[in-house]
Amino acid sequence: MDFQNRRFQVLLAVAAIVVLSITAERCQQLVGEEGSSQSGKFTILNCFDMGSGTVACGVKEGVKLYFYNIRSAHVERARHRAIESALVDAVSQGMSPKDSATYVQKESKKAAKLASRQAKRIIGPIISSGWDFFEAIYYGGTVTEGFLRGTGTLFGACGGGFLGEQKLGRFGYLVGSHLGSWVGGR
Repeated sequence: MDFQNRRFQVLLAVAAIVVLSITAERCQQLVGEEGSSQSGKFTILNCFDMGSGTVACGVKEGVKLYFYNIRSAHVERARHRAIESALVDAVSQGMSPKDSATYVQKESKKAAKLASRQAKRIIGPIISSGWDFFEAIYYGGTVTEGFLRGTGTLFGACGGGFLGEQKLGRFGYLVGSHLGSWVGGR
C-alpha cells in the first residue's frame, strides 16, 4: 500500500471519522439517554436560533479566530522588523540593489522562521480546548467527557493548523486550525 498517496490519506481520514462517529453513537445507545452526554444536544443548528445560541456560537468562534490570528500577526511583525533592519544594514554596507534584495529576503525568511518557532501555534489551540472542556461541563457532561473533548480539540487544532500552514500559508493555518478544532472536539 502506498501511504504517501494523497487519495489514500484522505480516504483513510474519512474512514476513521466515520468509524469514530458510528462508535460514539453506539456507545451513547448503550448507556441510554440519561447517561449520555448532554453537551451533544447543542448542535450547529442552535447557532442559527437568533437568540442565545447565536450569541454563544459567535463569541466562541470569534475568540478562537482571534487567538489563531495572534500567532500569524506575531510572525508577520517579526518579518517586517527584519526587513527594516536588513535594509538599514544593506544601505550602510553599500550593497548593490540586487545584493540588497537577496540579503533582505534571506533575513526576513530567517526572522519569520524563528518567530514561528517561538509562537509554536499554542495560544489558539489551548484556548479552544479549554473552551470545549468548560462547554462540555456546562451542558451537564462529566469531567472525563470535558477532558476528552478538550484533548480532541487541542490535537485537532494543532494538526489542522500545521497541515493547513504547509499547504496554504497563513490563511491555511487559520482555516486548518479552525476545522481541526471542530473535528477534534466532536
